Amino acid sequence: MKKLLYIFLIISSGLLWAQKNSNIQFAVYNDAIGTVSMFDLYKNSIEKVNVYKTKAGLPSHLKKFDYLADNGLIEIKFKKNEGYPDSLSLEMLNEQSNLPKDSPVFIEGYQFNDATTRVYNEMISNIEIADFNGQKCIHISTIRN
Repeated sequence: MKKLLYIFLIISSGLLWAQKNSNIQFAVYNDAIGTVSMFDLYKNSIEKVNVYKTKAGLPSHLKKFDYLADNGLIEIKFKKNEGYPDSLSLEMLNEQSNLPKDSPVFIEGYQFNDATTRVYNEMISNIEIADFNGQKCIHISTIRN
């Protein structure tokens, strides 16, 4: 009976990791991913915001991020000579965590298979290593408690 309970707990925890957080809306600036709430810190530096409500409405240069557009996708443009957040590649995060560079990374349940994708440091609240289909992967939370 204990084994059955442990198996259930392991499976249910794996399913929780795979759940997409429907409260997260992603934003793209300079071909790197952040969250809309993260860019609130840069309100005065933002020149333009384009809101795309559906995957079908994404322009061609954002189609590669269509898997993030469940809640729409926002494109940010900063004013010239304004500061913007630092970014790093998911490859670098994998290497820092002693994982293969090309391992998928999960951000709020969204699976990023392209490890060359850059993300903004400021959106990362917590990083954990967990199993996904027998492979160790990084799971990133963006919500600050």
